[in-house]
Amino acid sequence: MKKAVNIWSFKEGTPIKKCILAAKEAGYEGIELALNESGELGLECSERELLDIKSFAKEVGIELPSFATGLYWKYSFTSSDKSIREKAKYIAKKQLEFAATLGADTILVVPGAVGVDFIPGAEVVSYDRAYDLSLEAINDLKDDAEKCNIAIGIENVWNKFLLSPLETRDFIDKIGSDFVGVYFDVGNVIYTGYPEQWIRILGKRIKKVHFKDFRRNAGNIGGFVDLLEGDVNFAEVVKALKEIGYTDYVTAEMSPYKNDNENQVVINTSLSMDKILERKKGRI
Repeated sequence: MKKAVNIWSFKEGTPIKKCILAAKEAGYEGIELALNESGELGLECSERELLDIKSFAKEVGIELPSFATGLYWKYSFTSSDKSIREKAKYIAKKQLEFAATLGADTILVVPGAVGVDFIPGAEVVSYDRAYDLSLEAINDLKDDAEKCNIAIGIENVWNKFLLSPLETRDFIDKIGSDFVGVYFDVGNVIYTGYPEQWIRILGKRIKKVHFKDFRRNAGNIGGFVDLLEGDVNFAEVVKALKEIGYTDYVTAEMSPYKNDNENQVVINTSLSMDKILERKKGRI
């Protein structure tokens, strides 16, 4: 397995090229970039700008394996507003297009939400309605994914939706495309389950993996902590990933330290990932 870091682990507003350089210096083999609504790497980003980022990453010697976005919290596939649902599909298509240009092979997609406690005033959608709308949207996008040769990775997040590995497995199987799978976040399931169980049940449906850690007794979003400080059993996680034959990227998605401007969380996380992956020199 190879290790990467998500760009959200850096202070907001840090230039992309600076993040790429810092990720390489910290020992990562890849960095996961993210689509923004505007600004650097925004929806109106040109092909020339994307190719410039790709060229810079190649020059630095770091890969761009996957492409995320936080825009689905604002534009949800399960919104009661059709115009918002259409905007979500537009964003997904932009993600696919940009990922293909950047050289990534997977996009991270939040499949919608029943409710989102950490967003004040977020709409609450009935579970069955959310399920139908999400399934319809991802089905509509699977042909676009195939044309771009980019996988859609549906991430398990705190959205009160697709709450078990069995339900998530069956949701993916209903879509029935090799280009639609799961972007599995090991930290996001700790509050209600065990990531190693999810991994074994989802198996080959897993396209990419996020590393986070969480303390169950916190009971809220404040429970996310540095790797190896929480309740994720990383030894079992790695064992399960090896059992299903996963050899792709594991990407750390952290939050920058409040009082640090030197990317210390990125550096610390790299060392923790080496410990988790039992690295000496190079890849395991």
